[in-house]
Amino acid sequence: MTEANVLAGYDLVIFDLDGVVYLDRDPIPGAVDAVNGIVSGGLPVAYATNNASRRAGAVAELLTSLGVHARADEVITAAHASAVLLASRLPAGSPVLVVGGPALAAEVTDAGLAPVTNADDKPSAVVQGYDAKVGWADLAEGCVAVRAGAWWVATNADRTLPSPRGPLPGNGSLVAALATALGRQPDDIVGKPAPALFTTAAGRVGATRPLVVGDRLDTDIAGAVNAGYDGLLVLTGVSTPADVMAAPEGMRPTWIAADLTALHGRGLAARVPIKNGESTECGGWTARRSDAGLILTGDGPPAAALAALAALAWAQDRPPAVTAEGSAAEAALSALRLAG
Repeated sequence: MTEANVLAGYDLVIFDLDGVVYLDRDPIPGAVDAVNGIVSGGLPVAYATNNASRRAGAVAELLTSLGVHARADEVITAAHASAVLLASRLPAGSPVLVVGGPALAAEVTDAGLAPVTNADDKPSAVVQGYDAKVGWADLAEGCVAVRAGAWWVATNADRTLPSPRGPLPGNGSLVAALATALGRQPDDIVGKPAPALFTTAAGRVGATRPLVVGDRLDTDIAGAVNAGYDGLLVLTGVSTPADVMAAPEGMRPTWIAADLTALHGRGLAARVPIKNGESTECGGWTARRSDAGLILTGDGPPAAALAALAALAWAQDRPPAVTAEGSAAEAALSALRLAG
């Protein structure tokens, strides 16, 4: 399938960033050319991130430094959306305790509220977003403020964030620590999988059929489903082929690709087929049921093999065992880490 096959019918492409376009500050191979190819073709793009450690301008600057054609007005962050939510319900100038970094505090300021760092300032709300320097003292102030009645807003609940060293603790892990101490969850979680970032991106350009591209089933793809949009999962970040096989309804991608080169005509994005009885086909592969689970035969890109297998796996109560017939199928399952 070529670039035209993937993007045909869509009027906006919304990219997640960490694990899709870059890891930390290093571009994922092929990603820059893929995004720029879409931009030069005239299809609108947007960048939606749950990471609260950078503001839209800083995100655009980072993308530009990597060679991506990006503008600040194309970036939507959970930090900004959280500040907008706070300002919609609190009087101007209200104190808000920020459990996060300078970027989140700046968003709170720009929303007409007063960021504070101490529960003794009697904040009306606590907003919690990822920053690498958040520590016990910050969580303790948040704990005291929420116990005193402050409205608790989390920018997002990503348990991990991708890195070149593998998944590392994300804001969701820090939220979980505070939730454990408080014995309850935040009052509001703003970022993905809530649809607000995606619907805001679509509204900015008047799009009616966006495609969401992400690396996480539980945030990016679930957020796309919640917004009523198609989702393309790339296997360059957090979610794995095994996760795809076990994906519950509400976290299932429309498309699967190894990476963003599938959008640039150099790779293949496989559309997950509709289950067809006891077997299904995709991109040169056939997956069929057996008493022992699923059997994969054929030849083609591993992403298409995963799409064929997932279509059948999703119809079962639990992920089935998968076996290969032929060397090509064995190689595909090994590449997908579904062998054994």
